[in-house]
Amino acid sequence: MAEAKSQMRLAVLGAGKMGGILIDAFVKRGLVQPKNIFATVQHAGRDRKSASQLGVSLTSNNREAVKKADVVLLCVKPQTVGHVVDEVKKELNEKKLLISIAASVPTEYIERRLSARVPVIRAMPNTPSMVGEGITAIAKGKLATEKDVETAQKLFGAVGRTVVADEKNMDAITGLSASGPAFLYIILESLAEGGVKAGLSRELATLLAAQTALGAAKVVLETGHHPALLKDTVTTPAGCTIDGILELEEGGLRVTLIKAVVKAAQRAKELLVKDEEH
Repeated sequence: MAEAKSQMRLAVLGAGKMGGILIDAFVKRGLVQPKNIFATVQHAGRDRKSASQLGVSLTSNNREAVKKADVVLLCVKPQTVGHVVDEVKKELNEKKLLISIAASVPTEYIERRLSARVPVIRAMPNTPSMVGEGITAIAKGKLATEKDVETAQKLFGAVGRTVVADEKNMDAITGLSASGPAFLYIILESLAEGGVKAGLSRELATLLAAQTALGAAKVVLETGHHPALLKDTVTTPAGCTIDGILELEEGGLRVTLIKAVVKAAQRAKELLVKDEEH
């Protein structure tokens, strides 16, 4: 199986931030040999330097990269997806797999632009992938098979966990797990600020906040217990935690976070349409 995986030929169209993270993980995990990765970049710069250091072939010619590949990873912005698909569609066929990580772009949007019956998968990774702690949701288009889904899971498994989802839920997933790290960074920053206010150094407060969040998340994942139940195990009668929770409830943190996820999900649903209008 490892031998088969190492022979995969992969085109990464748009080796920017996320594309670069994925290439780095694929090479370091031995999923794809550097000589079998054909990445494209729009401009010379840091992305080009990073990929070239890994021994990956770099070009600005999307068609040439796709022509050499078995699997095509589309890592461009939503408003560019249509243009790039139109550009490379003559090099795609039913034997190649196209995986798009563009937010808000349905598989159907890509499929109807293709002249061949190409299997398409939509994936939504998040930025913690850069430290191997990401989570990627995977949804298959109408022509993709379970084997295609397994291929996507093997690839994105290199940067964290994977979950197979119905495509109708992908915008909600984008609002939660793709936008979620930004919301959590604000929470971490605020917790650290609280520590500073209480007399801690900023360095110590940030370390305590980040490790506490990491540990709490791990408890949820490893025990499978509902967060509300775990919250109750920390909250002792007449203790300090319940006073803190009261402040959070009075400040509307719970409702604000719910609304933030819903708003981000709504924006994800509108993104492609609005970008095309402009």
